[in-house]
Amino acid sequence: MKISFVVPAYNEETLLKRSLPAIRDEILRAGQILGQDAEIIVVNNASTDNTREVAESIPGVTVVDEPRKGLVQARWCGFEHSSGELIANIDADTVIPPGWLTEVMRQFQKSKTLVALSGPYIYYGVPRRVNLVVGAYYRLAYTVYLFNRFVLDVGSMLQGGNFVVKRSAMLKLGQPSLRFSFYGEDTDMARRLSKVGGVKFTFRLPAESSGRRLVGEGVFTIGLRYSMNFFWATFRKKPFTEAWQDIRE
Repeated sequence: MKISFVVPAYNEETLLKRSLPAIRDEILRAGQILGQDAEIIVVNNASTDNTREVAESIPGVTVVDEPRKGLVQARWCGFEHSSGELIANIDADTVIPPGWLTEVMRQFQKSKTLVALSGPYIYYGVPRRVNLVVGAYYRLAYTVYLFNRFVLDVGSMLQGGNFVVKRSAMLKLGQPSLRFSFYGEDTDMARRLSKVGGVKFTFRLPAESSGRRLVGEGVFTIGLRYSMNFFWATFRKKPFTEAWQDIRE
């Protein structure tokens, strides 16, 4: 299956220099093993820095523009310009590790009903104790995910900057809800996709992500905010937090 990487980017000239080569290198590794066909699409989301120039400097990267600022708008723009059977949504500050694509293909080949797959973050640029707290948060969230998915049947869980979805499932959903621009958009998508097929969260698909937001706003503040938006998006179908702060390096 061809896979399209969609990378939304608003003023990310610094971190794209790390995230895009990691994607490119993983495609090359998987190509040797799986014969993987892939493309990388960076969505320049109203950037005012050198995001476009940095992305264009990476071989094999296509850049498209989305002037409407917002994560949902940027991801949808990338999807519309993609051609893969699988769409990998990777944030500009996310670094996928070796073996990431192999695990993605293994999971989708194992389950024909699977429509979306996601995994956790391991944060870089933060003290080790922060990742210990985040790890505990993920374990609690995983318990809630299992209960919501298999008992209540009200949705699932996706990590917004580290998930893969089938094109066919996205087409069934149609246009995304613009009620969500940042917080809760991944939970809303997980809830909607769960009506189409299986939406799986697994610790076998980790990715590194910048800890800049955790440092800038605090671990417990972010944890509480994401938790509230998870429950609001799942049960009330709207975000708890509508405004967000842009934190860049």
